[in-house]
Amino acid sequence: MTRGSWLSHARRALAAVGATAVLAAGLLTGTGTARAAAEGPCDIYAAGSTPCVAAHSTTRALFGSYNGPLYQVRRASDGTSHDIGVLSAGGVADAAAQDSFCTGTTCTITRVYDQTGDGNTLVYQGPGGTGGADTAATANTEALSVRGRKAYALYINPGNSYFAYNSTGGVPTGSSPEGEYMVTSGTHVNNGCCFDYGNTEIDHKADGNGAMDAINFGTECWFGGCTGTGPWVQADLEDGLFSGGSRMWNPDQVPQSSRFVTAMLKNDGTTRMALKGANAQSAGLAQLYSGALPSGWSPMHKQGAVILGSGGDCCQTNRNASAGTFYEGAMVKGYPSDATDAAVQANVATAGYSATTPFTPGAKVSLQATTSCCTGDYLQHDTSDDRVVIAPVTSASSATDKGNATWIVRAGLADSACLSFESADSPGQFLHHSDYQLHLNADTGGSSFAKDATFCPSKGNSGAGTSFQSVDFPTKYLRHYNYTAYIAGNGGANAWDSSTSWAADTSWLVAQPWG
Repeated sequence: MTRGSWLSHARRALAAVGATAVLAAGLLTGTGTARAAAEGPCDIYAAGSTPCVAAHSTTRALFGSYNGPLYQVRRASDGTSHDIGVLSAGGVADAAAQDSFCTGTTCTITRVYDQTGDGNTLVYQGPGGTGGADTAATANTEALSVRGRKAYALYINPGNSYFAYNSTGGVPTGSSPEGEYMVTSGTHVNNGCCFDYGNTEIDHKADGNGAMDAINFGTECWFGGCTGTGPWVQADLEDGLFSGGSRMWNPDQVPQSSRFVTAMLKNDGTTRMALKGANAQSAGLAQLYSGALPSGWSPMHKQGAVILGSGGDCCQTNRNASAGTFYEGAMVKGYPSDATDAAVQANVATAGYSATTPFTPGAKVSLQATTSCCTGDYLQHDTSDDRVVIAPVTSASSATDKGNATWIVRAGLADSACLSFESADSPGQFLHHSDYQLHLNADTGGSSFAKDATFCPSKGNSGAGTSFQSVDFPTKYLRHYNYTAYIAGNGGANAWDSSTSWAADTSWLVAQPWG
């Protein structure tokens, strides 16, 4: 058995006893949503006689008693790997451990551990992983809050994917019944094939109808005739993404565009399946389909491997084309009841997923460049004058260099909903633009300076990290160009407005403060 097996049976026994008591108290009947704080989705599934056989998350424990690693990161600087665990049993990920380990370099998520102890740990499909053509996802692209604590998402872009197969791992095969859920995002999707989580082929090939049983989430319209633009919760049963029980578009499908989305699929393997979706921040759960399996896909022929981020016929020689975000998910034996589904969704809602940013006034941050040329460079003020530049900072750098690259977050001087950055080692002096170039100077107290020193954060223009929009020039963003900092538009008369690498140059990773 693999990592975590030493506590697998004990945890399951405790989960079954404790959660069964909750069931007996009637808390799965819809009469209430109050639950023990430490209970996780897999405790709820166990109480419903549909135990988890695979449980994955980068944000939290899915068992109330789980106290092991959630995922593994590898840093680019020296190739060393480190497991990221939870703050306490049944708790949230220790994001600070990742921040500390990855300071001064970039990290990728190389594996997501199976919390059941059954050995279905997801590993990236590429060299050094399971083999294949893909790569591991960047570890700090998206920070979020879970139960008020910082955590990181598994942010999958085209070319990233994960796979697991363990012949003794207990994942349902053949026509055995199975249920799955995942928490994903309705704001990071595309129409590429195929952002899946669930049961897949063991040989990375499309082995015919019914060889897969996975949740699909995205805007892909496989058979045509789709209504709206999605994204939708669908079933990837191999050789088809199904919105319902046939190739025809299911009119009960509803786009799931919330920032955080719960997606569910259950399939008894012979006659019926169901699809459900919800805003993961609320307790409601919409039934999108419940009925017969598609004709030609019954009975199922599941093989028992696990996929995340791609279709089944990927990614040994071809690369994943899909984009999506994974926060947590599980696969279970059996066909979960509607009451169990509702209780799992209630548990997800109480986890408190939130898109809060790390820009709390008073917090110290360092801003790391994301352009491929400069990922070791950080935004800092020049010691010889008042200009602001990017330059390398490492653990071996001087205290002066580290201090120059550290900023204190302040409420925006011109707009409190946005931000200003005060130098950590030069109190009272703020990052501001003058003639579009960035400088560090003392606050004059005037409205013009306040506007020049205020920036509004948004999702990174490249899709990674954060971009900072000038409050008084809203088409311009904080950018590095030839190692000097400007506010710049995407195209224009000035050299620093060049559209080449603009999206990457205006996207920044929020790193642990150097000073």
